[in-house]
Amino acid sequence: QVQLVESGGGLVQAGGSLRLSCACASPTFNTYTIAWFRQAPGKEREFVAVITWGDGSTSYLDSVKGRFTISRDNAKNSVYLQMNSLTPEDTAVYSCAAARYNIPARNVKGYDNWGQGTQVTVSS
Repeated sequence: QVQLVESGGGLVQAGGSLRLSCACASPTFNTYTIAWFRQAPGKEREFVAVITWGDGSTSYLDSVKGRFTISRDNAKNSVYLQMNSLTPEDTAVYSCAAARYNIPARNVKGYDNWGQGTQVTVSS
């Protein structure tokens, strides 16, 4: 089990940018695949992006490709989600999740460690 803490959410106008961070105090952080999910009001949680711990393979939700970038800094025990060209449809609570396997899994059921989430609100 690892504890994850997200930060960086907030209110931004459409077209703006935010950088979310997912921090972990565990010394084994660099052996976890980390994913970002989001959940908008009245909707199911959906996959956004993932980065593996091995070769840093990434995968993205189609609607965020070219706008969002996931990266990790193992020296800082952190994973980041740079979000550009935000739209109101990106409004949601964003949560990071961790899993031990080294594949870019997109299924929410594949993750057993979750942060508390950070709110992202994009105004039109």
